[in-house]
Amino acid sequence: MRRFLTPLAALIGAPLAVVASLLWSPWWWFAAVPLIALLLLGAYDLAQRRHSILRNYPVIGHFRSALEAIRPEMQQYFVERNTDGRPFDRDARSLVYERAKGANQEKAFGTELDVYDVGAEFLAHSMTPLVPPTEQHRVTVGGPQCSQPYSMALLNVSAMSFGALSANAILALNRGAALGGFAHDTGEGGLSRHHLQHGGDLVWEIGSGYFGCRSDDGTFDEAAFRDKAQHPSVRCISVKLSQGAKPGIGGVMPAAKMSSEIAEARGVPVGVKCVSPPAHSTFHTPVGLLEFVARLRAASGGKPTGFKLCVGNPVAVASIGKAILASGILPDFIIVDGSEGGTGAAPLEFEDHVGLPLTEGLVVVRNVLVGCDVKPHIAIGASGKVSSGVDIVKRLIQGADYTNAARAMMMALGCIQAQRCHTNTCPVGVTTQDPKRTRALVITDKAERVRRFQHETVRSAQALIAAMGLTGPEQLRSHHLMRRTGTDIVRPFGVIHPQLLPGQLLADPPPQWDDYWNRASADTFDG
Repeated sequence: MRRFLTPLAALIGAPLAVVASLLWSPWWWFAAVPLIALLLLGAYDLAQRRHSILRNYPVIGHFRSALEAIRPEMQQYFVERNTDGRPFDRDARSLVYERAKGANQEKAFGTELDVYDVGAEFLAHSMTPLVPPTEQHRVTVGGPQCSQPYSMALLNVSAMSFGALSANAILALNRGAALGGFAHDTGEGGLSRHHLQHGGDLVWEIGSGYFGCRSDDGTFDEAAFRDKAQHPSVRCISVKLSQGAKPGIGGVMPAAKMSSEIAEARGVPVGVKCVSPPAHSTFHTPVGLLEFVARLRAASGGKPTGFKLCVGNPVAVASIGKAILASGILPDFIIVDGSEGGTGAAPLEFEDHVGLPLTEGLVVVRNVLVGCDVKPHIAIGASGKVSSGVDIVKRLIQGADYTNAARAMMMALGCIQAQRCHTNTCPVGVTTQDPKRTRALVITDKAERVRRFQHETVRSAQALIAAMGLTGPEQLRSHHLMRRTGTDIVRPFGVIHPQLLPGQLLADPPPQWDDYWNRASADTFDG
């Protein structure tokens, strides 16, 4: 209620000041006029549909806009710092906002990046660049064991559950996906009515809690799954093994946030704390995982089915490779989630110290699939701080076929990274279940921003690929990405991370893979 104190004070004070000026002294007009102006400004802020902050924080929300206008010096100190003082990636966030709003994305006076820092990366452009295509590149997801392949965009909405996000946020994301022709991952929180309302293409994620397809005892309910998976909006099925921000532990939905709508989507009791188990109860081995994938694919009517993981030990991925060879079951896709991926709330130790970053995770998964000579049948998705066309191109070079974005899509919705996701007090209505706050997020406006951000970012990626003299992503190779490894050394990505040849793990594993491959087993993830 404190966020409305200024317009409320103006609502009470303005009539009193007007009466006082008429009855006692005209000097009261010096108070009445500013109060009337504040009242009109507050009314406008509450009614306008473009700025979530102003809808939730009328009048006082303009102070943030004033700070943002003092760019770049004051903004980085007063607007864009975490509670512990660490700065956000200001350039990436600004780019997302500007793209989503359709603002000018050009910048004067060149780069602010230190191109001589160790770790800096560069794309190798061509002396004979091409004109970029006007149509978005698509990736076919669905191997020979899939009867309903899906045409995936280069950039899609990554997994974010209803419950973690508000109903309005889910509705805006899905409407944006429908407008732009890209996919929207449901997250593990179930297939809600909000996911289905606007008809956007969905990747239904099945986590260890089996939300939306669970029995009363928390185990997988195939009949419930089959009924929902047949919906025409559900285009792919993804089994979540782990997520980048907190691999090895399950998610938690506090009892206070477990509304009747969320409980219905998840198939759990209202008002009861909901905890996802760390691991699946349906399978415990690599072969078991693939058998579950095949089971879901059959029950869905042959829709593309795969799994998502944050890579830990490469032996586990090599074990999945051996299980594919032993069982003959091909997943249609594997989504690699980098440990740098975000979430509304996770233990700091898990955020910072568990799981491989996206680059190394992609290298491992790509090498296993290529080394086992099964990569042509399995698409690789990449998720982890993808927010620009450069991010897309880098991930494609590193082994991905397409990318997913969560944090950037939230920013397109208006997220300001207030880091209050777990408190139910999100200032812009993205991660709260409080209807008084979610009203700030206007679905039609934010859906268009999501669509525009995806379209412009993919257009940027295709322009970069054309500048490299290539006709499409399929021509990208490891030597197109360069990395500074020393103050005077720049090396191609493929030299730093050697890429295996088709079938190389089967014929003659190189020394750096020999131990992983020998320890791998189709019957255990742990080697």
